[in-house]
This record gives sequence, C-alpha cells and structure tokens, in this order.
Amino acid sequence: MPEIQGVVEDIVFQNEENGYAIAHIAGNNERTTIVGVIPFLSEGQNLKLLGQWVVHPQFGKQFKVESCQEIVPNTIEGIEKYLASGVISGIGPVTARKIVEKFGNKTLEILDNDINRLQEIEGIGEKKIDVIRDSYSTQKEVKNIMIFLQTYGVTPNQCVKIYKKFGEISIEVVKENPYVLTEQISGIGFKTADKIARSLGVEPNSHFRISSGINYIINEFCALGNTYMPMEQLLKEGRSILGVANEDMERVIYSNALEGKLKVDVIDKQKCVLTMPFYYCELSVTKKIITLAYSEYQPINTDVSFEVKQFERENNIQFAESQIEAIVGAVENGIEVITGGPGTGKTTIINCITGIFEKAGMRVFMAAPTGRAAKRMSEATGREAKTIHRLLELGFSEDESEEEFIKDESSPLECDVVIVDEASMIDIMLMNSLLKAISMGTRIIIVGDVDQLPSVGPGNVLRDIIESKCVKVVRLKHIFRQSKESMIIVNAHKINNSEMPLLNEKNKDFYFIRSEDTNEILNTVVDLIDKRLPKFNSKWNKAQHIQVLSPMRKGNLGVFNLNKKLQDVLNPRHPEKAEKEYKEITFRVGDKVMQIKNNYTIKWTRVFGEGEDEGVGVFNGDVGYIERVDEENGVVIVVFDEERRVIYENNFLDELDLAYAVTIHKSQGSEFPVVIMPAFMGPPLLMNKNLLYTGITRAKQMVVIVGSIKAVQFMISNNRSFERYSALRWRISDIINNDAFNNDELNTNKEI
Repeated sequence: MPEIQGVVEDIVFQNEENGYAIAHIAGNNERTTIVGVIPFLSEGQNLKLLGQWVVHPQFGKQFKVESCQEIVPNTIEGIEKYLASGVISGIGPVTARKIVEKFGNKTLEILDNDINRLQEIEGIGEKKIDVIRDSYSTQKEVKNIMIFLQTYGVTPNQCVKIYKKFGEISIEVVKENPYVLTEQISGIGFKTADKIARSLGVEPNSHFRISSGINYIINEFCALGNTYMPMEQLLKEGRSILGVANEDMERVIYSNALEGKLKVDVIDKQKCVLTMPFYYCELSVTKKIITLAYSEYQPINTDVSFEVKQFERENNIQFAESQIEAIVGAVENGIEVITGGPGTGKTTIINCITGIFEKAGMRVFMAAPTGRAAKRMSEATGREAKTIHRLLELGFSEDESEEEFIKDESSPLECDVVIVDEASMIDIMLMNSLLKAISMGTRIIIVGDVDQLPSVGPGNVLRDIIESKCVKVVRLKHIFRQSKESMIIVNAHKINNSEMPLLNEKNKDFYFIRSEDTNEILNTVVDLIDKRLPKFNSKWNKAQHIQVLSPMRKGNLGVFNLNKKLQDVLNPRHPEKAEKEYKEITFRVGDKVMQIKNNYTIKWTRVFGEGEDEGVGVFNGDVGYIERVDEENGVVIVVFDEERRVIYENNFLDELDLAYAVTIHKSQGSEFPVVIMPAFMGPPLLMNKNLLYTGITRAKQMVVIVGSIKAVQFMISNNRSFERYSALRWRISDIINNDAFNNDELNTNKEI
C-alpha cells in the first residue's frame, strides 16, 4: 500500500463529528492534497499516511488516506513547532516557547506524566491546565486507539466511534473483551474482533469468544430472513467458525439462555435457538393475531350487498365471487387477508371496502411498508396512505440508538379500520409494532401477493398467517378482461402456474431477446436503456422510467457491475459534475441511488409538497437522485421521491448504493414503467420461480428479458428457494389446535 510522510501545512475542510478532512501536507519537496478520516488533524503535525492515489476530476491527484500515524518530534525545535501549531487547545506560539524553554527535551514527558507542572510557567493557571489536559488527553487517546486497532483493519472512523463510546478506557475495554466491539460499534463484526482477541492471547474456548461467535452466527443466519436457527445447524457452523467442541458451545448457549440473552425452544419438534427480540416478537404477533381472529366485533349498520351492487353500477364493473367474499369478509371479521396476483382486482376491492366503512361513519387508515408502495396506494384509491413507520409515528429511545413508535398499546391508532397493502414485504418486527398499535374493536385488512418474494427482513409473515388457518383468507384468481390485454399480467400468472410465458406477441408489452453470452447480454441491456427503448417511446426517461433488475449482486450481470456500466453511459464523468468516491463506488451529481438499510435517525427536509417540513428516517429500498456533492464539507445530498432532501455525511455513505440496476429483492413494493431483466444461469436457490414472478410484476408498461431461454425455463420449473425458519405459523397453529383452547368458551380477554 502506498505510503507518504509530511507536515500538515493547511486544512481545507474538517468535520469534527466524523473526523473527515481535506488538507495539504508538505514532504520530499512536494505538496500533496490528502482526503479521508483523520481525527484531530492540526496544522504542523508530522504524519505518516497509508492509502491510495486517486484522481479527482476537478481537483486532480489526491492521496486517499486509509490509516494515519503521527510522528512525534524529538528535537527542541520540533517540539516547539508542534505545540505552537495549535494542535493542543490552550497552547499558542508564545506559550509553546515558554514551555519548551522551561522543560526542553522533557516537554512531551511532562505533558504525558505530570501536566500540572505547567503551572510553574507564568500565565498558566488551573483553568488553562484543564483545557490543555482535556485537549491533549483526547488526542492522545484517539491516536493510541488508532495505532492499536488499525493493524486489525479497524478504520479511523470506527476508532472515533470507539473513543466516543468508551472514552479514555477504550483500549482497556478492548483488551479485556474485544468482542464487546461487535455489540457496541456499528460496522465491526465478529471476525475483526476475533482477530484482535487472538492476537491478545484470548483462549479459543473463552466464554467471551464463544458467546460472541454464537451471536454472530445466529445474527448472520437471521439476516437471511430467518427468525430462529436449528440447534444442530448452529453447532455445525460453530464448529467450523470457532473450532470448538459442541459441549463448549452448548454450555455457553444454555448459560446465555439462563441470563435471558438467548432462548432455547422446541419448534415443530425441533430444538432451536432464538435471539430474544425475535422470540418476543413472534409471541406478541401470535397472541394479537389469535385475539383479533376470535374476538366478536360490533356489526356495522350497512346493507353490504346493496353497497356492493351500487359500487358495481357506479364503476361499470362486475365483481367476481371471490371479490365479493373478500368485501363481506372484511366487514364481518376483525382480521382478514386478501391475496392475489396482478390484475385480480385487489385495489378495486380496497376502494369498495373503504367506501362501505366510510359511509357507515367509520375512520379508515391506509398504510404500506415503503414510501413508494404508500404513494401508489394513495394514487390508486384517491385517499391518503402512509408508510407503516409514519402511521405509527416513529420516535427514538433516549440515546437515539434504536427506533421506537409513539403509537403502541398505550397509545393505539385512533381509527376503526386499518388496511395494509404490499403485506408480503412486512417482516416480523414491523408486524409486531403495527399490531401493538391496533386496539380491540379495530378491524385490520391485510392485502398482498403471497407468491412474491418474502420480506427482506426476518420472518415470513404473510405466508405464515395464511398457512396458520387461523384467519379469514380470500385468494383472488380471476383475471379481469382489461388486465388480460397485458401480457405482463398474463405471463405473470403463467409463470406462477409453472408455465412458459408467451414471448414477443405482436404489439404487446412482453419481449424476449435471446443471447447466451454474458458480455453480449450486458451490452444489449446497456443499449436497450440508453438508445433503443427511449427511441421506441420518447416519454420514457432513461434513468427514471427504465429499471434494470437482476437476481444477484455479484458477477458480470450482477447489479454491482451493471451499475458501473450504466453509470458510465447514463451519467458519465464531467468536469462540471462533482463526485465523491466511497470504497468501490463513485457517487456523482445526477446519479440514481437507493438506501439499502433502514436508518431511523438520519434527518430529512421537505423539498416541496404537503406534510411536515422536516422529519427523520430513510428506509431500505427508498430511491432518490444525487442533487449535490458538497466537496468542501465532504457530504452527498440526495432527494428521495422528489420531496425529501437528505444530507449524507461520510459515516452514512455505506447505506447508499447506485440504483440504475437493483436486485429483484430490493425492488419489492416498487413499480416501474419498464423493467429489463438479464436471464442467465446462477445459483439454483436464487434462480427460482418466485424471483422471476416478482421481477416481472414490477413492470407497468413493458418487460424485456435478455438472455438464455434455458435460464428462464429453469427458473419457471424451479420451486426451490432458501428455506426460511420462521415459527409464527407453528406458534399460531399450536395454540388454536390445542384441546384446552378449543374446549374453553372463547373469551376475548383471556390470556393466550
């Protein structure tokens, strides 16, 4: 890795919160611009820097710092210059000269070990010594932490976070138990902590190590969508990763279970391990679902049959039997699930149900998991729909470390009916928060397509509720005449029935371009979005209206490579376009980007439109465009959904990704005028029917698949997918099939 050394001449920009800086250093008769996270940077410091040379389109050659070490001066002249630079608060050039004249070569030793002796110098009293001590101590500690941890791959930004968390005892804390970093510091995982621990001589079978390793394994497993992990699988992976015996792991697992840190349970006759949040969430959702399903509701004073016929006349339609069943069921039941594919009339049903309730004087709230899904729901119904987070009024814990919702059991939603769309996207944690805010007597109608991919987050909520057979479920299968004209909808249902789609029908909206070579597929995808499709329909904006969807992130046709190629064509480098490099991604003004994880604390301001002028929270899957790259302040400014402006500082940029191409999983809840999908052979568990079905149902006006017909055939015939370990269905079924539950007179207030 390239290394440079020099003295800091001037600082162009410095962010005290995250340590990001732009500065000039002089060394070897050269003046170099340095950029990166360099905490407590001061003019006059002598630094040894490791990093990479980069070329900025506007400012030219720069050195991007990845690690930094200060070289402390060892001559009287050097020490005086060092102190006079202002590196330590309270010491300027005059005071620096007095200190060096008094203590000479022992100056830094005095600062380290006997700083109170500075009172021997005229003009330095107790208050000034406190200022000097705090400044010097803080810098010394952070520098020591950086020197200690950077060899293990801990970034300067993470070192600052460690210091802010543990202060002057940071190194002692890390030495005592390095694994605490995995729990307390975002971005530091088990493998980094384990590398530190092993170098410090921590025993392989240490309780700290095994406990942290077990949590790491379970959390990684749950990140794939599971809410629990089979004990046998946990022990198997533990042996591979930790290299310890089953007995040692079981001892730690049961010890942590006794302390309330883990839950060992038997689910469907299989021993398993859960983290406590998922355990309590599943219990809470189970109880609320059963309570809502078996409670008696006040009948509404409305002739539902008359209202249905009236709606049919006003809208010149005729409902299918299943649709009428869904409408009646929504009125008669406390909780109902309506599921069906595209073109089966889910939105029409929602409009009819809402009208019936509103005519009866009832208050209806509408919600969806994402901003885009809520916006589509509003457009389709003509009524306000909110994200579930906004509906529940997102707040934060006192230390702002995690989200809290204002609406819960103690402050429930003030409405009579809640209708939730795109329910396949709701994970167990969000469903628990939603149900906690539903008071007894409030009806909830859950709408979604169970054949789409499950939620990105843990759980399989919609499918589990349906398969529990506890709740009234209506499956919509009838495709209406106007929808049959769209080959997108026709082919979606064919794929769902494991049939080959109809391809390249004349004057239709579903096309297939055959190619077996991945480079050829890549070039065709780029050409389609850049030239052919905008020429076919001049109203289609290349970046806004045409979306590339891929099954995976890696590989020639994965979203990472697709985004690089598409960025070069759709938003190429230009001297007048500011940009910022972060890890392997270049963020440029005008780029289409996506938030890739929930951030409940980041602030936004309203660009225009109705609603609050400011708020907090940007969520997984939100898409926006880079409005500005502020190179002076080192931030990227993004506008989401043409209405929320968010400022991303350096420490939040790992939550952004380019979005010219996104994974099919990340596209859930969104709709695009045009979808382009590369079709190629990949891992069998990824290349399945649900993935293909979900991808094409994101399109409203056109689908173009480019690639191998064999790959499409394989996906359609492949029903395999990653098995999700989710206990909700089992927990609900276990209770409602229990003899004690069935023999007891139903009491809406009884404990479940």
